[in-house]
Amino acid sequence: MTQQTQPSEKALVPFVSVDNMMRLIHHVGIEQVLCDLAAYVEDDFKRWELFDKTPRVASHSDVGVIELMPTSDGEAYGFKYVNGHPKNTSEGLQTVTAFGLMADVYTGYPVLLTEMTILTALRTAATSAMVAKYLAPKGADTMAMIGNGAQSEFQSLAMKAICGITTMRLYDKDPAATAKCAANLAGTGLNVVTCSSPEQAIEGAQILTTCTADKQCATILSDNMVGSGVHINAIGGDCPGKTELAAGILSRSDVFVEFPPQTRIEGEIQQMPDDFPVTELWQVITGEKTGRSSAEQITLFDSVGFAIEDFSALRYIRDKIKGSDFFFELDMLADPDDPRDLFGMVQRAAK
Repeated sequence: MTQQTQPSEKALVPFVSVDNMMRLIHHVGIEQVLCDLAAYVEDDFKRWELFDKTPRVASHSDVGVIELMPTSDGEAYGFKYVNGHPKNTSEGLQTVTAFGLMADVYTGYPVLLTEMTILTALRTAATSAMVAKYLAPKGADTMAMIGNGAQSEFQSLAMKAICGITTMRLYDKDPAATAKCAANLAGTGLNVVTCSSPEQAIEGAQILTTCTADKQCATILSDNMVGSGVHINAIGGDCPGKTELAAGILSRSDVFVEFPPQTRIEGEIQQMPDDFPVTELWQVITGEKTGRSSAEQITLFDSVGFAIEDFSALRYIRDKIKGSDFFFELDMLADPDDPRDLFGMVQRAAK
């Protein structure tokens, strides 16, 4: 049997590099990508019960965390590798980096490998805005963005595109981060207001988003700062020992979560008793449970990020690159002519 010298189609896996991800975003338009991703996430939340669900597999160290986030809907399997290292910024590195893979459950063969550092920022923002569509006060037009790091512009544009936010009030303890965010949002159609304190940032805002990176239990919003009728989008807490909100705020809020077994370990509610009541978002999206029920209600999305959201993002990219040039093929899978003769394939490569 003659061994082929070039990899067969079975050996090739589509790979979306950082460069191609950015090209795809500019081709589609960033706000459209955010809207598209929100729709994919919403669709998967509606079929929540089909998915394998498990808290992410985390390896913690003194300086950060490395995690795997797997799930499957029975037809496709996806996972994301992601880290969280707050100290990285001071070393000129990203706090969060990620890549992801999607595979065919029937064969086990990968069908997509992609960068997910950018894609995670997009899917996190899209999920936040999709949830706010259900939970934020009707007619909300102003958001406070506390923490103006790598997520802030994505969150701002998602809230604009999906929820109709027109004014963004920015605060970060590092004025350079706020200046960076304000400059990046110039020309987007948002009215951007830079603020000198969290208290100033939340003035007149109906949506309060917290997204800070320090790996500690911090009080970004104290209990007396939060009045009735707002929606809080708490996305900074994502590991044990890392929170942003005073416990008193949680006590006065209706709290909505992705997957309780994970959120109770990593989210804001890690501060609360094990029986602290929460509502799962998929139940709101399917109409099984009520989201916002009154104008005075404080709603809180205790967001930690869940594997199904990454699965939705992988599914979107897999669909979007079909017939395009926004990927190249990696010779990633060994594919001998005789599936039983892997050793022979290796030996013949020396000739």
